[in-house]
Amino acid sequence: MNKEKNCIKEKFSIDGKEVTLYPAQESSSPLIVLNQYDGDGAAVLEEVRKLTGKDFHLLCVSNINWNHDMSPWFCPPIMSQDTAYTGGADQYLTFLLEEILPEGLKRLNGQPSRICIAGYSLAGLFALYALYRTEVFDSAASMSGSLWYPDFRKYVESHEMKKRPDKLYLSLGDKEAKTRNPYLKTVLDNTEAIAAYYRAAGQQVTMELNPGNHFRDAELRIAKGIAGIL
Repeated sequence: MNKEKNCIKEKFSIDGKEVTLYPAQESSSPLIVLNQYDGDGAAVLEEVRKLTGKDFHLLCVSNINWNHDMSPWFCPPIMSQDTAYTGGADQYLTFLLEEILPEGLKRLNGQPSRICIAGYSLAGLFALYALYRTEVFDSAASMSGSLWYPDFRKYVESHEMKKRPDKLYLSLGDKEAKTRNPYLKTVLDNTEAIAAYYRAAGQQVTMELNPGNHFRDAELRIAKGIAGIL
C-alpha cells in the first residue's frame, strides 16, 4: 500500500489491466468503478474532493484495450488513422465483474453501500451499456460519453436495464457536436434524447453541458459526474 499526497492507495494488476484502489475512511462508503484510458485516477480523486466532502472508494482500471473493451458491438473506423471498434464490452464486463471487482472488494474489508460505474468518452458509453447487462451497478455517470455510437440510442430505447439505477449523470462539451464527422456530429442530439428518454421513464437524471470540445477538462468533467452520483 502506497501513501502519496495524503492519499492511501493500493495498486494491483490482473491480466494486464492496471488497477488502483483508493479506499474510503469507512468501509461502507459507496464504491465508484472508473474505467480510464490511462492514469491511476489520482487527478480525478483530487477534483472530486474539491467538489464534495462525501467519502467514497474509487477503483480505477486502466491499460484497457480501449476500442475493443469499451465498445458494445462492431463499428468501423470513424476517421482516418482510427481503428475499428471491435465489440468486446460484454467480454470485458464479465472480466470486470468476475476478476477485478472481487479483488477490489476483498481489499476493502467491508461491503460498500452502493457500487457505481463511471467513465469518459467510450468508457462513458460502456458505463451506460453495463446497466443493461448486469444488476451490479446502482448508478452510472457517462461524461462526454460516446453516445454517437451507431445504434446505441436505438438500443437504449428498445431494451430494459437489469436494475433501475438510483441516479444517472450525463455530460457533454458544448463544442463536441460541432464537426463534419457524420458519426460525431450526432453526439449532442443522441445524448439529449437519451437523457429525455430516461426522464420520461421516471429516472433521476442529471444532464450537463460543459464548455469546450471533447478533450477539455477531462478530469474535472469526470469528477463532476462522480460527485453527481454520490
